[in-house]
Amino acid sequence: MTGKTEVVVIGGGYAGVLAANRLTQRDDITVTLINPRPSFVHRIRLHQLVGGSDSAVVAYREVLAQGVGLLVDTVTRIDAPERRVTLATGGSVGYDYLVYAVGSGSADPGVPGASEFAYPIAGLEEAQRLRPVLDAAPVTAAVTVVGAGPTGIETAAELAEQGRRVTLVCGGVLGPYLHPRGRRSVARRLGRLGVTVLDGAGTKVTAVTRDAVQLGGGRTLPSAVTIWTAGFGVPDLAVRSGLSTDALGRLLTDETLTSVDDMRIVAAGDSAAPSGLPLRMSCQAALPLGARAADTVLARVTGEQPAPLNQVFAGQCISLGRGAGIFQFAHRNDVARPFHIAGRPGAKIKEYVCKGVVKYLVDEAGKPGTYGLHRVSGGTKRNELLETRSGESPAGPRQKPEAEARVDSV
Repeated sequence: MTGKTEVVVIGGGYAGVLAANRLTQRDDITVTLINPRPSFVHRIRLHQLVGGSDSAVVAYREVLAQGVGLLVDTVTRIDAPERRVTLATGGSVGYDYLVYAVGSGSADPGVPGASEFAYPIAGLEEAQRLRPVLDAAPVTAAVTVVGAGPTGIETAAELAEQGRRVTLVCGGVLGPYLHPRGRRSVARRLGRLGVTVLDGAGTKVTAVTRDAVQLGGGRTLPSAVTIWTAGFGVPDLAVRSGLSTDALGRLLTDETLTSVDDMRIVAAGDSAAPSGLPLRMSCQAALPLGARAADTVLARVTGEQPAPLNQVFAGQCISLGRGAGIFQFAHRNDVARPFHIAGRPGAKIKEYVCKGVVKYLVDEAGKPGTYGLHRVSGGTKRNELLETRSGESPAGPRQKPEAEARVDSV
């Protein structure tokens, strides 16, 4: 026995890496990060991988603290009573505390033919599978991008900037998060790039075939390559392990990100549903949630009371090809403001954000405890929502809140 506290972090994305790095600030904690890939996926660059301008991969040695042990494997089950996780390779790993940061991925489209003929790009392997398909298709071939959140908009712009014939099928509103002013700005940029934007009524996809997309309004679009970016889901590990989740499968926690079932399990990132009111799926939420999860574990190790969630949002950043972008400002509670920055300045901000995310991880690896944005006040709106739902303060006793599913854009 080493006498050290063993912490296992499941998932090596934004939240998991930040949490793992932050936990190394104590010498009496041993941290093991379990991830199915040997490299870090810079997910907010996956549309660039599809377009051929970036690999969207960073070596773990660049972002992971030296004190973190990396185990390349997949967790198939969490045995909470035994404090042990089962691995796909057949082994198992014990823990004193577990950080559940399995992230999100492509959701089941639920549309006939979509799983067979459309290409999702929410994960690295999916984007890598699409890349040679696009390379083999003539530049004049019809490309249809389904889904008008940031991923869909960014992918459509990236490909159109290369001269490809792209149609963006919104299934509703273009850029649902955006303020109407920001939405008009995005629409103008897409128009200049030659993207055909289909939004509003009758634009929901009802079927996908090998060479076409069928819309609810009865229209059929020829499509040599169909890219699916509509919606995100989470792995079913928590469900399979018998832990309480919301309707989407995110682990239910209290406001300290502690599982409602087990005080030894803490969640972070897209796979967490604190108080049944999950945050928008994004790296903007994942980093603070990773820091908060680590701080909760550190507090429990030292016998202190963990602090509750305190999340603030700045807005949403979308690239529109390599030469333009938009930064949509937001209220602290993640509601878009009228103000935005577009064009080349918007592109520079997006690139700064992409580089800055990695820098946060690197800084936390070099000096654990450096990150502090999770302590910035997000205002009173979340507290008001919690009090309305439960009649309790968010820092009160843990409960199993009513599940509420919400899928937002990364």
